[in-house]
Amino acid sequence: MERSAQPTRLVPFPALRDVVQLLKPITWFPPMWAFMCGAISSGAAIDGRWLFVVGGILLAGPLVCGTSQAVNDWFDRHVDAINEPDRPIPSGRIAGRWGLYIAIIGTLVSAAVAWMLGLWVFIAGLVGLALAWAYSAPPFRFKTSGWTGPAVVGFTYEGLSWFTGAAVMLGALPSAQVLIVLSLYSIGAHGIMTLNDFKAVEGDRETGLKSLPVTLGVSGAARYACAIMALAQVAVIVLLSIWGHYISAALVGVVLAAQFAAMPRLLNNPKQYAPWYNAVGVTLYVLGMLAAAFGLGGYL
Repeated sequence: MERSAQPTRLVPFPALRDVVQLLKPITWFPPMWAFMCGAISSGAAIDGRWLFVVGGILLAGPLVCGTSQAVNDWFDRHVDAINEPDRPIPSGRIAGRWGLYIAIIGTLVSAAVAWMLGLWVFIAGLVGLALAWAYSAPPFRFKTSGWTGPAVVGFTYEGLSWFTGAAVMLGALPSAQVLIVLSLYSIGAHGIMTLNDFKAVEGDRETGLKSLPVTLGVSGAARYACAIMALAQVAVIVLLSIWGHYISAALVGVVLAAQFAAMPRLLNNPKQYAPWYNAVGVTLYVLGMLAAAFGLGGYL
C-alpha cells in the first residue's frame, strides 16, 4: 500500500518584532551619523530636499545597514545556534528560509530607494549592498579576515554613508576635500571595528575567524586600533589646517587629545577595557567627524 504524500507545511511570516530584532536597530546609528556628517560637509542648504534627506537616512540605517544584518545572521545561523541561540533565526522565530528572503527583499528595496535619490547615491548604494553580501556570504566572506572584514565595515558604515549624505544634498559628486576626509575616517574606523572584535575572541578562535585580536593578540590588536584611529585623525587635522579650516582642525585636535588621555587605560588591560574605550574613544572619534564636517561645509 502506497503512502499518501505529506502535505507541504507553510512557514508563517515572522512576527514584526522578530524581523526588527533581525535587522538590529542598534547598529543603524553609526551609518546614520556618518550620513549626517556627509550632509553637513556638503555645505548645501536643506531647503526643498527634505524628502531626499529622509530617504537618505532610511537608506543608510534601516535599509542598507539593516539588510547587512539580515545577510550576516542568515549566513551565520549555524554559528549563532551555538553562540547566540536566542537570535531570531536559530531560535526558530524566523523559520524556514525567511531570513534569506528578508535579506533579498531588503536588498531590492534599498536599491530602489537609492535609485530614487540620484545616480551617485544609487552607485554608492549598490556598492554598499554588494559589500554587505560579500562580507558574510561565500565565496568571499570577508568577515573571516581581521584585515578585510573591518575594512569593509569601516568603509561602508563611515565612508559610503558620509558620501551618500553629501551626494543627497548636492545631487552630484562631492568635492575632493570631502572625499579625502571621508576616506581617512573610513581608514580610522578599521580600529573601531577591531575593538568590536574583542567581545568574541574565544568564539573567533574556536570557529576559525582570524580577527586581529586572535592573530595579533589582544595587546597587539589594541595598540593597532589606537594607532590607526589616531593617525587618521592626525591626517585630517593637518589637511583641515592646510585648507584653512582652523577652528574645525582645533576641535578635532581636542577630541584626539582626549582619546590619547583614555588610551593608556585600554592598553593596560585591553580585554577588560575594550568595551569602555568603545564607548568613550569611539564617541570622541565620531564627534571629531562632525567637527570636520562643519569645517568642510563652511560653518566653522
